[in-house]
Amino acid sequence: MEFPFDVDALFPERITVLDQHLRPPARRPGTTTPARVDLQQQIMTIIDELGKASAKAQNLSAPITSASRMQSNRHVVYILKDSSGRPAGKGAIIGFIKVGYKKLFVLDDREAHNEVEPLCILDFYIHESVQRHGHGRELFQYMLQKERVEPHQLAIDRPSQKLLKFLNKHYNLETTVPQVNNFVIFEGFFAHQHPPARKLPPKRAEGDIKPYSSSDREFLKVAVEPPWPLNRAPRRATPPAHPPPRSSSLGNSPERGPLRPFVPEQELLRSLRLCPPHPTARLLLAADPGGSPAQRRRTR
Repeated sequence: MEFPFDVDALFPERITVLDQHLRPPARRPGTTTPARVDLQQQIMTIIDELGKASAKAQNLSAPITSASRMQSNRHVVYILKDSSGRPAGKGAIIGFIKVGYKKLFVLDDREAHNEVEPLCILDFYIHESVQRHGHGRELFQYMLQKERVEPHQLAIDRPSQKLLKFLNKHYNLETTVPQVNNFVIFEGFFAHQHPPARKLPPKRAEGDIKPYSSSDREFLKVAVEPPWPLNRAPRRATPPAHPPPRSSSLGNSPERGPLRPFVPEQELLRSLRLCPPHPTARLLLAADPGGSPAQRRRTR
């Protein structure tokens, strides 16, 4: 990609690393630039054009890489330039790769959720005119060395088929772990992932234990009354002056009066013999003095 300004003077090295500040790299000794030239504006122009070209190559509706996005996120972009072809002595841009750390919830091979924060490949583009010349591998390998990560430790955001073939060809990344989001991880991603240790609260020393306060000690002295019927102490029943009305239910009243003493059978029969006969029985006996003993027994 060509630009109307001197790309070779703007980026002294073959691969330039830019963060969210988009500050121009240190210039070579002996090179001068007019003070009126805004170097940061030139960098923003390059990033915007690279983002548009990448979105067009991936058939995206809008670019996912721009100068404004770089300034609002803590991402890093690696830009590869071409110094051999220098059209009009200004140099050209071959491609770029954008990376950044993101907190993700990913599934492992047992379909368990894991909260991780890996380095993610967010955008990767090599100009169509110089593809299949080793430039992509050169840029990708430089990024791995600079970030100190292995290829299987990366998470890739919506990779294209070209990128998947590139990773399979150069880094043998073929088997993926299925995810429910747009990121792709490969087998071996969890080999170096260690779950965060659970932090327990520090144990207090014995001397730091706070004793009971005066209010707590007074509370412990108060006896708590047990529930009914355990709170009813045995006592002698005293007959009330006026007996309470008889209830139709035996369980309505919490306190029950003493039961009547049991009457023996012999005493009950003796009381029945001493009971005077009913007036009606006397009339029947007087009207029929010759009645049979069975009838008299039945009438009585």
